[in-house]
Amino acid sequence: MSLKEQIDLTKLPKHVAIIMDGNGRWAKKRMLPRIIGHTNGVKTVKKIVEFARKLNIQVLTLYAFSTENWQRPKDEVSGIMTLLKTYLKSELENMIENQISFRVSGDISRMSEDIQAELKEAVDKTKDMKSLVLNIALNYGSRQEILMACRDLMSKGITDPTEQDFSDCLYTKGLPDPDLLIRTSGEMRISNFLLWQIAYTEIYVTDVLWPDFNEDEFCKAIIDYQKRDRRFGKV
Repeated sequence: MSLKEQIDLTKLPKHVAIIMDGNGRWAKKRMLPRIIGHTNGVKTVKKIVEFARKLNIQVLTLYAFSTENWQRPKDEVSGIMTLLKTYLKSELENMIENQISFRVSGDISRMSEDIQAELKEAVDKTKDMKSLVLNIALNYGSRQEILMACRDLMSKGITDPTEQDFSDCLYTKGLPDPDLLIRTSGEMRISNFLLWQIAYTEIYVTDVLWPDFNEDEFCKAIIDYQKRDRRFGKV
């Protein structure tokens, strides 16, 4: 029986979030430039997005670029931005064809105007798609997001907010909280990712580096998730 056949399709996580880690280490192990690791990481993104759609996962959030990533070497950041722009140009038609709704979580104002335009076009042209929500976290930091939400509440004059009021001020407004968070490359930390949203999320860490993450590894994470007893603080 294949790993895919072991998945209980009646107990799928609605929202899977992934910290895509290990591109640089993948390249270093092969004595290649780091950008080659990121290039192969994009290939993995395409495979996992398609597989998630076929599994009928409702929301897939990918941590693509954090607020801290600007501190990396300028040539690496420039290369990542070029890959992002290329991905958007090449995949927009595919997203429309496969009914994938594209969303962005993060402050994109720091990005170049041409990338901002590509992002906004992808969001606008796919907003009514119903197959899968692909939510990309770009220039994203959860502490910054929480501060933004607090300022938003204050500007609205809401002095005694509910949890729903707060959630409605986050980038992920309208999306269910993640049921499953996957982190590749074996690092045991959250890295300022969806701190509010993952309060009751199941966490799965694999030593596999992101460029090597594939459909079988995704299946392993879901199978592990389905073995857990999610009590949400109850007995």
